[in-house]
Amino acid sequence: MADLNRSKWVLKQTGFDLDQVVLNGSKYILGNGYMGYRGTLEEFRAPQLTGTLVAGLYDKVGEGWREPVNAPNGLFIQIHCNGKLLGVLDAKVEHHVQSLDLRTASHRRETTFVTEEGSRIEFIAERFLSLERKHLLAMEFTVQAEQDALLVIKTGIDTDIWDINGPHLQSFQNSETPGGIISVESKTHELGIPLCVAEALDFNGLEVESITEGSIRHITLKVHAGRVYRFAKFVTIFTGNDGVPSVTESAATACAAARSLGYQSLHSAHMTAWGEFWKEADVEVEGDDEAQFALRYSLYHLLAVAPPPDKNLSIPARGLSGQVYKGAIFWDTEMFMVPFFLSALPEIAKNLLMYRYHTLDGARRKAREYGFEGAFYAWESQENGDDACTHFNVSDVFTGRPIRTHFRDKQIHISAAVAYAFWKYYTQTGDSQIFQEGGAEVIFECARFFESYAYYKVPKQRYELLDVVGPDEYHERVSNNAYTNRMVLETFRIAQDVVNLLEKDNPEFLSQLIERLGFEKMRAELPRLQKELFITKPDDDTGIIEQFDGYNELEDMLLPELKKRLINPNEYLGGGNGLATTTQILKQADVVLMLSLFGDEYSKEVKSRNWYYYEPRTEHGSSLSACAYGLVACEIGETERAYPFFLQTATVDLTGKSKQYVGSLYIGGTHPAANGGAWMVAIKGFAGLRISREGLSLDPKLPRQWQKLSFPIRWHRQRFVVSITPQEITIVADSKNSREAQWMLGGKQVVCAPGAILAHRI
Repeated sequence: MADLNRSKWVLKQTGFDLDQVVLNGSKYILGNGYMGYRGTLEEFRAPQLTGTLVAGLYDKVGEGWREPVNAPNGLFIQIHCNGKLLGVLDAKVEHHVQSLDLRTASHRRETTFVTEEGSRIEFIAERFLSLERKHLLAMEFTVQAEQDALLVIKTGIDTDIWDINGPHLQSFQNSETPGGIISVESKTHELGIPLCVAEALDFNGLEVESITEGSIRHITLKVHAGRVYRFAKFVTIFTGNDGVPSVTESAATACAAARSLGYQSLHSAHMTAWGEFWKEADVEVEGDDEAQFALRYSLYHLLAVAPPPDKNLSIPARGLSGQVYKGAIFWDTEMFMVPFFLSALPEIAKNLLMYRYHTLDGARRKAREYGFEGAFYAWESQENGDDACTHFNVSDVFTGRPIRTHFRDKQIHISAAVAYAFWKYYTQTGDSQIFQEGGAEVIFECARFFESYAYYKVPKQRYELLDVVGPDEYHERVSNNAYTNRMVLETFRIAQDVVNLLEKDNPEFLSQLIERLGFEKMRAELPRLQKELFITKPDDDTGIIEQFDGYNELEDMLLPELKKRLINPNEYLGGGNGLATTTQILKQADVVLMLSLFGDEYSKEVKSRNWYYYEPRTEHGSSLSACAYGLVACEIGETERAYPFFLQTATVDLTGKSKQYVGSLYIGGTHPAANGGAWMVAIKGFAGLRISREGLSLDPKLPRQWQKLSFPIRWHRQRFVVSITPQEITIVADSKNSREAQWMLGGKQVVCAPGAILAHRI
């Protein structure tokens, strides 16, 4: 039935499978950062989860969750022959192929229908979301019949919209210009933000009869046997967030401009733009076609959701694939996506971080809400930084009643992730200006929040972090979660380092900022906080780092034993009464994630013992988990154990094997954090790349079937291309580099000058 991943660049599926409709909507998705268009077929409607998600546009209806707005579908097409719909759900299909070209971010479907009279009609459609013109969707479609036939093509803008907690649009108004451009304007319920979708057709000189009813065209076409009939379709979307005087006029004008340029010209410009993306981002693997495609597929998803530089946006946990997880930004972005963008497209990484500065007031509001100071970042952040996460995130599958969870109020490590990412940006780019552009204020406020949250135990003469939720969300309201405490310590250290840096580079700015924030007392406390915050150490006998206070006293079992206790496969394992709560079973990497971030602080033996202890007890119920285990496996010399974790995280959107439900809540969609994790395992794990302010180092551990791994890397505004084989490391410095760089290869420090080529035998 399916023929997947047979090309290093093209995802292709032969044959139509009804059970794959929802999965394929995510698998074949298109995106250009401004919007995402689900990989559904042209004739599909709301029941098949069609979706055009516009980044940064949210709405709340009644008591439903606030979530992204799904726009009307401007690429809708249905073909009727003799009054019968020719669709994969309604007609006989002789041949069907759906494909996605990663290199050009173009979607294509080819379907041969058989009419009731036994005649064949072929429908081919190609579409793309322009990377060069962010508001534009474009499509070219052809129809060819085996015999003469009378077809009616229904196309235009479909307002049958899929929503989870909608409908989010109201007050629909249709219009049509003298030039034949139709548009639908509506507005959101909560804030009244206008949205307009405009559509234009190019009939390529064909004489057709076309009647518009509302927002749908009815095109009557007499087709002759064997002749190909070609059309082009242009769709533009504008919202009130785009800062234009009239969304309808802007959409119509952009639509007319696109039609005048023509499909081929627009597609060529789009492909050129994606070519530039791939030049900076592509990772090449020789000797393993499955890994090569999976890695490129992961990078495609990251590039497709990178927000435009003129928008104060970040990347939601499910990208632009739907309304699940409320379209919110989690810690996923900073911890699992930013590393890729730092190395490939650092300007995008900076944009993602500046989103946190622009939403700092939301983090301050949340901290005050819970009685703390500083910045407590939203667990589920939307456009204004306020927390969309509720206190009841999942439901009991047996009773249907909501379950109280503590993601919103106790998962404090989110603020540490933000501070950590700002420092990593500075470490890799050398751009200290980001601290004066808002980074220092963010970091200081995160540190202040943790100082106000920490509890000083006088008898033990130490600070502790009580009543928290770590990355392992199955155990709530625990104390001294090892990962959380270590990340908070890192936040204090980063705050101190930023103070020291600004004292040297711009003492006047630092003085003014500290005065404005009232940070002087906190500044004086930073050394003590670093010294006295409790950090869990490895046990002297076992080397195991206890995940949190009391973890070792929980019922010890392995995952298969816990699974036997399930009554319903969609039971939520955490919360107050979840099966995992009283056991040592964890949802995802926790201690092992800490080891992947701070591996230099622990011996190989400690990392190994913790890896082997926690992995059998980890459900990997989050797509964020596998990459951490893959990274640490590489560090302990277990490359072949790391490889399955790499494939698991790189193929999560190809296989559909990730969790689709938590309790009764649907959580399907794409997984950009896992996509970033795949890059991390390949580059930081298998290539062994390490980055500091002083330079870079490589300690490769390639999987046995990999004959070569090549990737670009940016450091301090310099660009390099690294190639690794089992025998040799080659580093090519860009001739445009402006300075030398220090590389550590095989324990030896070497200097790489602009334009130089370094070769090191392994």
